[in-house]
Amino acid sequence: MVALVLPRLVGVRDLARRSGAVAGRNVAALRPVYWVLLVSGLLEPLLYLFSIGVGVGSLIGDLTLPGGQVVGYATFVAPAMLAASAMTGALAETTFTFFGKIKYLKLYDGMIATPVRPFEIALGELGWAMLRGSSYSVAFLVVMVAMGLTSPVRALVALPAAVLVGFAFGALGLAFATYLRSWQDLDLMGSAQFTLFLFSGTFVPAETYPTVLRWLVEVTPLYRSVHLIRDISIGAGGWTWLLDVLYLLVLTGVGLLVASRRMNAILYR
Repeated sequence: MVALVLPRLVGVRDLARRSGAVAGRNVAALRPVYWVLLVSGLLEPLLYLFSIGVGVGSLIGDLTLPGGQVVGYATFVAPAMLAASAMTGALAETTFTFFGKIKYLKLYDGMIATPVRPFEIALGELGWAMLRGSSYSVAFLVVMVAMGLTSPVRALVALPAAVLVGFAFGALGLAFATYLRSWQDLDLMGSAQFTLFLFSGTFVPAETYPTVLRWLVEVTPLYRSVHLIRDISIGAGGWTWLLDVLYLLVLTGVGLLVASRRMNAILYR
């Protein structure tokens, strides 16, 4: 039994160590400007929350959810802003930055001369993106609790959910970046990202959309992310959030698998 289990444990330890080294390299490189990155990443969702959630919300008033629960508009919008922030932060780090490293800086060409493998590089980059994105989520949740938009206990549960959202979109971003041909291709991602932001139940319940559009919306990753964090932060929906968790876990696994295989093809050609 020991002979069977021990090599696997050693393999997991090496995987964690090598992936951690990749993430640690990013921490060391960006340490002098980390606070600038934190403020810039947090500012946009907070502006949306105050301008739309609070400003427009004062004109809309309370909103009745499909389950009959009545909430303020800012309470409805805030979890969506948190999910959108997790998506934006993860995609920015794993597409724009990652593409520059692999295409122009040739950073990973040197890494593969060491025992570090493409899957470990992808996992390390994803870990770094989540370390950065989690800082945004913590700060945003503190603001939500201070404004009375959720309770401290629900905020603690919503944090790992936001991290999971970041992992899913980060893995998706890594896979997408391996197919990019030039910086102009990032415009495609920007258009898709903005469309998701507008039509994922972010500002109105998905039930208000026409039936066909609603079906399309409900299979998108941002809708599942918004649905998950909103259910946690306001206590709606019962146990349906388990479906959202499974969806995001599968998306993370598929994204990492595609990214590592594509990196193998790019780095070893």
